[in-house]
Amino acid sequence: MTAAVRDAFILANTLLTEPPACPEIRLHLATEVTPLWQATEDLLQQSNLAPPYWAFAWVGGQALARYILDQPAVVAGRRVLDFAAGCGVAAIAAAIAGAHNVDAAEIDPMAITAIGLNARANGVAVGLTSRDPLAGDGEDWDLILAGDVCYERPMAEKVFAWLRRAAAGGAMVLMADPGRAYLPATGLLKVAAYTVPCSLDLEDRTSREVTVYRIVG
Repeated sequence: MTAAVRDAFILANTLLTEPPACPEIRLHLATEVTPLWQATEDLLQQSNLAPPYWAFAWVGGQALARYILDQPAVVAGRRVLDFAAGCGVAAIAAAIAGAHNVDAAEIDPMAITAIGLNARANGVAVGLTSRDPLAGDGEDWDLILAGDVCYERPMAEKVFAWLRRAAAGGAMVLMADPGRAYLPATGLLKVAAYTVPCSLDLEDRTSREVTVYRIVG
């Protein structure tokens, strides 16, 4: 699938809107879950697309974005990575807040395209990479952001081990989580908490309490 086809698909199936926790940012987001999922499945038959997680501003990413926008000194002058960036909301917040440079890592080509579109909609530069950062120790960045990565045990365990290595190596590591099942019990220092409105299409309630943690290496 070409970049032009991905652009067209995203623009045709999303609306440029503001996520509730960080209305300073505009994102190409789905207004309804089912139609986009169906459109993705239709295209899947030809292009092997992953589920469209990139079309939603998940509560963890929104909480990280809110924290960064409220505390710009956290990112100012730093090299920042938004890991498993989704729609890129945290990466865009870091760029707005004055990071030296920002990278967004995603394995889904549609997510990479969506992040590019979202960055342009906000007039910021975000580096896009499909390279798996877990192969290293996070040494390329001063600050690593991870939102909502504890919903599945294998991923949570693998990612948290990498985040702790990065923190031990000197990076600041911030993770936001709304109480997912596989949130680690140790190695977390709470730095902020937010109530983030959300859709019943995605969550089991209309808002989630999201905590932002600093990971201790």
